Amino acid sequence: MEFQWYPGHMTKAKRMMEEDIKLVDLVIELVDARLPQSSRNPDIDKLGKNKYRLIILNKSDLVSERDNAAWTEYFKNRGYFVVRLDSRSRAGMKNVNAVIEKACQEKFERDRKRGIVNRPVRAMVVGIPNVGKSTFINSFAGKACTKTGNKPGVTKGKQWIRLNKNVELLDTPGILWPKFEDRQVGLRLALAGSMNDEILNISELALELIRYVKEQYPGMLNARYGVLETGTCDEILSEIADNRKCIKKGNEPDYDKAAAILLDEFRGGILGKIVLEFPDKLYNTKENTNGRDDRCNKKEI
Repeated sequence: MEFQWYPGHMTKAKRMMEEDIKLVDLVIELVDARLPQSSRNPDIDKLGKNKYRLIILNKSDLVSERDNAAWTEYFKNRGYFVVRLDSRSRAGMKNVNAVIEKACQEKFERDRKRGIVNRPVRAMVVGIPNVGKSTFINSFAGKACTKTGNKPGVTKGKQWIRLNKNVELLDTPGILWPKFEDRQVGLRLALAGSMNDEILNISELALELIRYVKEQYPGMLNARYGVLETGTCDEILSEIADNRKCIKKGNEPDYDKAAAILLDEFRGGILGKIVLEFPDKLYNTKENTNGRDDRCNKKEI
């Protein structure tokens, strides 16, 4: 199964962002805490060159504290300001204003020397589809400013939002990039719901997830679905279908329905706290001083 999704509106959105980037001081990039590197559009670094940068590890509630800390350190070591966040519950939201002020401290000093006072920070909010940009903005503002949804492609155009006297946000559509050179990146994005499920084979996607969880988080599938993890991925999906009463006419297992349940429960964090990739430096055992277990030496999804 190949993973590519780049609808026409993304080309238009990228051009719009290239025009608007000159208007902002700060780029706030939301990434999915379960796949922080794969959920970063490589075009953003080019667009945000010479801008202050803040990375928000959104959906951090779906990840263990250990993995959140490792990825926070990873990005800080590369010069980014970082905030861990669960936009839906607003957990961590109070830290955002403080970090914005810290990130833009040079701007404030420059404005002060020029006699400019009370000019707000203008920030562009960017990220791939379904990473939670609109939910973040609404939570940050404390009111519904943008339309949200649990599928990619909800935001279609740009929108300026004045949060307070200190910050203005420019909401932008979620964009991917035209071609994923690494199939695993596409797979992670598909699993996280950043592509349109209608173009994907859901049953095959679920088998990929079963393989990964079985290897990296042994016992999790058994705890949630009561399956024997000694079986093949196909056998485990069949057991999930049986245990969840996913049966078609003729008493046949409904694999697609069982696959959809598995993916929904992974995406919603019901299955457990799962990351799909780890910081690169943790694969080097000589540099691994974080007391991490041997999961970091196993193959990622």
